[in-house]
Amino acid sequence: MPLNTPATNAAGLAALGICESLLLAMTDLKLITAQDTHNILTDVLTTNSQAAVLSATPERHLAVVEIIGKILAGRNGTPR
Repeated sequence: MPLNTPATNAAGLAALGICESLLLAMTDLKLITAQDTHNILTDVLTTNSQAAVLSATPERHLAVVEIIGKILAGRNGTPR
């Protein structure tokens, strides 16, 4: 599927919403701790930060870093 189409953008937003909900539910059900959730999100942020430095086209990685940063700051990651 080509990048940056309505379908891929919708798929990305759906995946983000599902993952956010799963992390929240697993934390609420005490399957994982809030620290585990924080660590998972921090790993994603770190991986994409490093990938952006190495990438010839860092824009997508930097967008992920921005979204995850918002989630870690306590804001919903879904763009408005």
